[in-house]
Amino acid sequence: MDLCLGCYEDLPVNTSCCPRCAQALETPLASGLLCGQCLKRRPAYDQVTAPFLYQHTIKWLITGLKFHQQHKNARLLAQLLLDKHPGFTEPPDFIVPVPLHSKRLRQRGFNQAEEIAAILARQLEIPLRLDLCQRVKLSAPQSGLDAKARQKNIRNAFKAEALPGRPHLLVIDDVMTTGATVSECAKTLKKAGARRVDVWVCARA
Repeated sequence: MDLCLGCYEDLPVNTSCCPRCAQALETPLASGLLCGQCLKRRPAYDQVTAPFLYQHTIKWLITGLKFHQQHKNARLLAQLLLDKHPGFTEPPDFIVPVPLHSKRLRQRGFNQAEEIAAILARQLEIPLRLDLCQRVKLSAPQSGLDAKARQKNIRNAFKAEALPGRPHLLVIDDVMTTGATVSECAKTLKKAGARRVDVWVCARA
């Protein structure tokens, strides 16, 4: 792993969080209980794994990959996800990165979620599928928007063809803030026929 022991031990671990949305909590919930937000409005996804908080070294690694083309960071972020993931009670059938709109993909030159997902797919020996979900709406960047505006901004942003066999999917993204993007993606995939949609993100904001 391209990280010294001291830096590894200083990573901002998401130790106490909601078991469904991975929102960081000040005090742990009793086993099986969900946070108030998940109880108020059930997310479309089934479970989020977010081992780190979007702070310090993790934030630097993600922004370096996303905005400064530090592609080597994708390997380290994938390794950290693998190191912290709790294991599968039921292995997913496919890995699906959150897609970028074609215009934004041309501007950036790559999809950071896809970079991380490709490494995870190889290591876990789970097929990577880039064709199961497309981003059809060029929405404004989510950063800087509040939770309500994020939900409106991302609504109907994705499209998925019918998924035979009711697959279990693992959606990959770099960071999760309100969860609006991954929830909309999961909702689209479930409407297309997915039986279960889990989400892995490197960090929870």
